[in-house]
Amino acid sequence: MKTLRDVKIGQTVTVQKLTGEGPVKRRIMDMGITKGTEVFIRKVAPLGDPVEITVRGYELSLRKADAEMILVG
Repeated sequence: MKTLRDVKIGQTVTVQKLTGEGPVKRRIMDMGITKGTEVFIRKVAPLGDPVEITVRGYELSLRKADAEMILVG
């Protein structure tokens, strides 16, 4: 399965699973990124960090380390 970090700009994907532990996983879930949520990749910074996404109608920036914890399909 690929992670959110592997998705190309302009694609929309659906969250399949979160792989983080404890407070990191809770923080991602608090941002609205939960199983079944659609995520649109808006931009990626020139060096790849952070990734700007649209989720549940609002824009959000995620670090590469956080994006790798989100499995998508």
